[in-house]
Amino acid sequence: MQRAERATKIMDILNKIYPKTPIPLNHRNKFELLISVLLSAQCTDKRVNEITPILFKKANNAEKMQKLSQNKIYKIIRPCGLAPQKSSAIYRLSNILVKNFNGKVPESFDELEKLPGVGHKTASVVMSQGFGHPAFPVDTHIHRLAQRWGLTNGKNVTQTEKDLKKIFPMDSWNKLHLQIIFYGREYCEARKCFGLDCKICKTCFPNRKKPVKTKKPK
Repeated sequence: MQRAERATKIMDILNKIYPKTPIPLNHRNKFELLISVLLSAQCTDKRVNEITPILFKKANNAEKMQKLSQNKIYKIIRPCGLAPQKSSAIYRLSNILVKNFNGKVPESFDELEKLPGVGHKTASVVMSQGFGHPAFPVDTHIHRLAQRWGLTNGKNVTQTEKDLKKIFPMDSWNKLHLQIIFYGREYCEARKCFGLDCKICKTCFPNRKKPVKTKKPK
């Protein structure tokens, strides 16, 4: 089975299982989305959604956030992990947004990726889920699944993103990256399927006998 054929079958399966793709991080505006995605690094969406209501009750925009001390932000977000780095990034980016963007979240990859604590993946999520621009955020989970499903060679997340964008239609990217995340959590977990058991793995590689060893992103 060629890569393009696998991609078509994968989309068919995902569209049947997940016809709708709610955004997993709760937010009411683009600033809250940006902060939620930043907090989600090495933290579960569930934990982020438990912490952000407390944080956003005190500051749900850049103007209010910059008035909080970094230490106050730290104390609230501490359960998310990496709190020293994240609290510093949130405080500094809030000041930058107020100073340079009138408190608004910029609508471009370049400007987003210049903000403290905001890498390409976070910027992609904000551009996709916040502004509706075509983007394909690739985290370690999507990187792993793309290898299991034979859609990339697994060198790094940058290459995986390029490979996925080549093989899937642009108008599917925003929905598809969420579908893949949902499917991975439910059916193709890191320490369960190993490329052998779930419907997508068995459909794409019916003759596969050995577990797939995926490469960690560099």
